[in-house]
Amino acid sequence: MGVKVKGIQQAQRNMNALINDIEGRKIVRALKSATIIIGSEAAILTPRDTSTLINSQYTELLPQGSKIIGRIGYTASYAAAVHNASGKLKGQPRAHFGRTANHSEFGPKRSVEFGGGTGVGNYWDPNAEPQFLLKGAVKAKDTVDAVMKKELKL
Repeated sequence: MGVKVKGIQQAQRNMNALINDIEGRKIVRALKSATIIIGSEAAILTPRDTSTLINSQYTELLPQGSKIIGRIGYTASYAAAVHNASGKLKGQPRAHFGRTANHSEFGPKRSVEFGGGTGVGNYWDPNAEPQFLLKGAVKAKDTVDAVMKKELKL
């Protein structure tokens, strides 16, 4: 005489739900770790003049359909321009770029500084580089790979 076992399908559904929940939490933790590691490496390479740029760095995780995307960025309005700059001024003093010509069509002749640097330190000092976010990600690749492997292990 055979024994009838009830609830096998329900037990399988519960087990699958538990595994999916564990995998989901592991993925979130792994991605958060990866964004922190990459952000830290990028921070080392981010230029600091007034610290506005470095203080504007953020990380976030975004669900997109069945995927979760980890994103690192900067909220400072000029972040993309600095990231994509050539770096040709690296090591040069943060001096103003000059003065306007000493003439005026209206009123007395005078020259005016038209901006540039703050006059403090050198451009891209001390460790900053153009493409700081991209280079930070490349530099962090091996560490991120190891963390992802560890975090996603069952």
